[in-house]
Amino acid sequence: YGSPTPKRQTWKTLVQAFVCSPVAASYTDSSDDETSPRDKQQKNSKGNSDFCIKNIKQADFGRREIEIAEQEMPALMALRKRAQGEKPLAGAKVVGCTHITAQTAVLMETLAALGAQCRWAACNIYSTQNEVAAALAEGGFSVFAWKGESEDDFWWCIDRCVNLEGWQPNMILDDGGDLTHWIYKKYPNMFKKIKGIVEESVTGVHRLYQLSKAGKLCVPAMNVNDSVTKQKFDNLYCCRESILDGLKRTTDVMFGGKQVVVCGYGEVGKGCCAALKAMGSIVYVTEIDPICALQACMDGFRLVKLSEVIRQVDIVITCTGNKNVVVRDYLDRMKNGCIVCNMGHSNTEIDVASLRTPELTWERVRSQVDHVIWPDGKRIVLLAEGRLLNLSCSTVPTFVLSITATTQALALIELYNAPEGRYKQDVYLLPKKMDEYVASLHLPTFDAHLTELTDEQAKYLGLNKNGPFKPNYYR
Repeated sequence: YGSPTPKRQTWKTLVQAFVCSPVAASYTDSSDDETSPRDKQQKNSKGNSDFCIKNIKQADFGRREIEIAEQEMPALMALRKRAQGEKPLAGAKVVGCTHITAQTAVLMETLAALGAQCRWAACNIYSTQNEVAAALAEGGFSVFAWKGESEDDFWWCIDRCVNLEGWQPNMILDDGGDLTHWIYKKYPNMFKKIKGIVEESVTGVHRLYQLSKAGKLCVPAMNVNDSVTKQKFDNLYCCRESILDGLKRTTDVMFGGKQVVVCGYGEVGKGCCAALKAMGSIVYVTEIDPICALQACMDGFRLVKLSEVIRQVDIVITCTGNKNVVVRDYLDRMKNGCIVCNMGHSNTEIDVASLRTPELTWERVRSQVDHVIWPDGKRIVLLAEGRLLNLSCSTVPTFVLSITATTQALALIELYNAPEGRYKQDVYLLPKKMDEYVASLHLPTFDAHLTELTDEQAKYLGLNKNGPFKPNYYR
C-alpha cells in the first residue's frame, strides 16, 4: 500500500535476529543470583534497610501486581476510605506471619492506612512472591521473606520480625500458629503487652484451643478460620478454583477420566471435589466425620478408605489439617506416575520425611515438582514437597482473599479497641454482625441489591431489620 518493499529475510537471518536481540529481564528471570538474602546488604530508595528479601530491584513489578489485586479487593479499599479519619488502629504494632502475596500486601497497606505499624514474615517457605515483598520493602514495610527459604531461614525471619530493640508488638496476625509458637517459646514476656491474636488457619486455631484448654493462653484470640466468611468463601470457592490451577501448572495433567482421591470433605475438600467432578474426574473421598461423609455421599462421591483405592488412583489430594494422612505404606503402594499433593495448611499430611531414604531417588523435574523413584523404577510425582499446593505452585482468586483479609482486619480492630474485660484469655469467634458486614462490602461488585425486611416481617422473625440475621452458632 505504497510502503517500500521490505528487504527479504532468510530463515537464517530471522533466527540470528531472534537469538541475538537483547531481551529485557523480568522479575521471573531465572538468572537471579543465588546469594542468600541473609548475606546481602540492601536498602530501599529512602535508605531504609530494616528488611530481608530476595531483591529490592523487583519493587516496580511487585507494585503493579499489588495495584491489580486492589481492583479485586473492594472491601479493603472501602475500609481505607471509611476509616481514614478515625484511624482505628492508631498505636497498634502488628506482627504478622502469613503468605506474602499481592493480596496480603493490600491487607498490610490497609492496616497501615488505619494507623498500624507492621512487621511481617512468611508462613510458608514457598508461597512468597519476591516482587511483592520487594514492593512492600520499598514502601517502608519491614518484611523478612523470600521464596525458597530453608527451615532455618524461616525461623530466622520470624525472629527478625519479633526481636527488634525499641519495638514491641501489641497485636499478632498469624496463619498456622508458628509466630505465636515462637513468641511463646522465645519471648513469653511480650504477651504482657499483646492485646490479642488473630488466627486464620485450621492448624493455628487447633493450636490456640490446645493452649486454652491447658490454661496457657495468655491473651484473647480471634478464630477467623471458623467465621462464616472464611469457611463458606475462602475455604470453598478459593480451593474450587485454585486446585485445578495448581495441578495444571505443575503437571499439565488432563483431568477427564482420572481417578482422584480427596482426603477430607470439609470446605476445602468440597471445593476440590466439585472442581474435579466438573472436569470429568472420577472422585473418591475419605472422611472420619460421619456428617461430612454423608454430605460427600449425597453430593455423588464414593466414600472409601484410602487403603481401598490407593493402588488405582491417579491423583491423591490431602485437605484434612491432620498429620500422617498419607504414610509411607500408602506411598509404596501407589501406581507409577501417581500425583501426590496437599491442599491443607500444614506440610504434615503427607509423610515426606519417610521418602528421604537412601533407596529412593529424588529428581527435580521443574520448580515445585519432584519425581520420587523406587528401586524397581516406579515413580510418584510429589508437588511442593507436600506443602500447600495452591499458594506454592499457582495463585489464588483475589476476590475471595479480599473476604478473608477484610475479616482479619476487622478482627484486629475489634480486639485492639475492645474495652478491658470484654474478651478474656480464650478463643473467640468473630461476631456475626461483622461477618455480615464483610459480606455486604463485597455485594456492590456484583451490582447486587439486598431485600429489606418490613417492620412486620422483622417482628415476626424476632430480628433487627439491620441484622444480624443468623445466630452466633450458625456456620
